[in-house]
Amino acid sequence: MCAIFGFLDYGKKISANTLKKLIRALSVVAESRGTDATGISYVNNGDIVTFKKAKPAHKVKLYFPKETTAVIGHTRFTTQGSEKHNYNNHPFEGSTDTHNFALAHNGVLYNDSELRREKALPDTQIETDTYIAVQLLEKENAVDSNSIKSMAEAVCGSFVFTILRDDNTLFLVKGDNPITLLHFHELGLYIYASTTAILNAALKAVKLAGRCEEVPVNDGNIVRIGSNGKLSVSTFEEQMQQFDWRYLYRLYGYNYDDKDEDYTNDLLMICGCYGVDREDVELLLELGYTTDEIEEMLLDSDLFEQTMNEVKALYQR
Repeated sequence: MCAIFGFLDYGKKISANTLKKLIRALSVVAESRGTDATGISYVNNGDIVTFKKAKPAHKVKLYFPKETTAVIGHTRFTTQGSEKHNYNNHPFEGSTDTHNFALAHNGVLYNDSELRREKALPDTQIETDTYIAVQLLEKENAVDSNSIKSMAEAVCGSFVFTILRDDNTLFLVKGDNPITLLHFHELGLYIYASTTAILNAALKAVKLAGRCEEVPVNDGNIVRIGSNGKLSVSTFEEQMQQFDWRYLYRLYGYNYDDKDEDYTNDLLMICGCYGVDREDVELLLELGYTTDEIEEMLLDSDLFEQTMNEVKALYQR
């Protein structure tokens, strides 16, 4: 479980100091979803600049120049690739003939090794599963809605990607992981984060003036926001391939053949990869839901949310 966050300031009505306070607040609140590493990327004079450290956000000073108009950020809960090697941390940089870019990801991809072999992609010291998305875009030699669609349809797993291009174009790519996008019309500002709770807490700390509205971002959407604030939405077909649970067992050093012996504990360990609290899984087990039923819900975020709403309604009676 990780968190993504960031902004695109096309109106240029907000002070650099306020924007820095906003990123600081977003990153610290986002620690609730990951404290192993913290990083941001932004554009400076047409170049992508990335700063990241293997520290929780409250211990990291996130700096960007006053003329910066877009930042993408990430707080990491390590799954694949030790955070002690900073090259394994987000965001990751990539390049094509026309654009450089930075990419951050919340979720787990489990076919990165297979894709690297199938598409003859170069080996890399980066161990993080996310990096396959960068390599796929580089293979396409473009960073646009079409190349992103191709990438999103190739990877298997859970994901939401944020991609910042060197012309301050922002892309949000939603699989089945959460993201909330807000638009302040009067200010000319977009802000996003993994959850509404992160956004609300950060905005309370910064106290931005003006009203905002939530911009719908649905599963299978590619949201493109230009440097002028113009927003467009395209779509991709989500992979319907059956999730290979053996991947997560290998990831955490479990023995898949022993699944039946201690499967309950294993579910409690891996539920965080899907943005699900351990306490919610424990509650479902207590209410008599089977491990197979909970496994199905972890693969279907809408089903999990519906079930939890029903459970909460039952408790309130």
